[in-house]
Amino acid sequence: MAMTELEQHYNKFNEEKRLDSRHGRVEYITSMHYIHNCIDELLERGMDKNDISIIDIGAGTGKYSVALANEGFDVTAVELVKHNLGLLKAKNSTVKAYQGNALKLKRFQDNYFDIALLFGPMYHLFCFEDKVKALNEAKRIVKPGGKILVAYLMNEYSVITYGFKEKHIEECLRDGRLTGDFHTVSSEKDLYDYMRIEDIDRVNEAAGLKRIKIISPDGPSNYMRPYLNQLSEEEFGHFIDFHLSTCERQDLIGAGAHTLDILEKCEHTNF
Repeated sequence: MAMTELEQHYNKFNEEKRLDSRHGRVEYITSMHYIHNCIDELLERGMDKNDISIIDIGAGTGKYSVALANEGFDVTAVELVKHNLGLLKAKNSTVKAYQGNALKLKRFQDNYFDIALLFGPMYHLFCFEDKVKALNEAKRIVKPGGKILVAYLMNEYSVITYGFKEKHIEECLRDGRLTGDFHTVSSEKDLYDYMRIEDIDRVNEAAGLKRIKIISPDGPSNYMRPYLNQLSEEEFGHFIDFHLSTCERQDLIGAGAHTLDILEKCEHTNF
């Protein structure tokens, strides 16, 4: 992907504002819930909070990394887009922030971090080999037994919203942007790539990573944005409770806009 295209996109697209919206809050609250589950496991093993090291690869403007640093964790952020990196650094947190690429993290030593977050890079990597390479780099820099949390954009949400709801289905079929079974065919000019669960499984297998669980961080929230906006804060709280109680259901995971795959580097693996 031409870096200039990605930069132009993120210079205009406000990811922080998206995560502050009602539907974005569902995704953020849920993702943080599962990050904290991984942290709690480390604390239960007797680790000191200040010794838990987290790397946020593709950190954007630092929505997650800054919040985690403010909780007292040792957080490092890597972001490709200079505009986003500048916004992250302007928050004056304790996050150690660097410009970098998920495919090449040679700045960081092997087996160093307890937790790695990959919440953006897989959206913009279009070939299987690059996705595997990004996972392998994250795998290399986390400790044996460390967790890697990976976000993907999901195929069916894209087809339903862009194809049918926004009425682009005819042109997508005509232009070969969908396969016969309606799998999106993305290219770098599209900026985003979309996955199905079986696609994610193949990437994990190639990288030799063990899945702990896979969840839907947003569930139905993106389909029902106007209705979420009409809820009172109390009603919205009930929706969050409902979502957290259902987001691990395997029959619902592929339908949301995103998935969050929670992986573990095997204890006996040192690379």
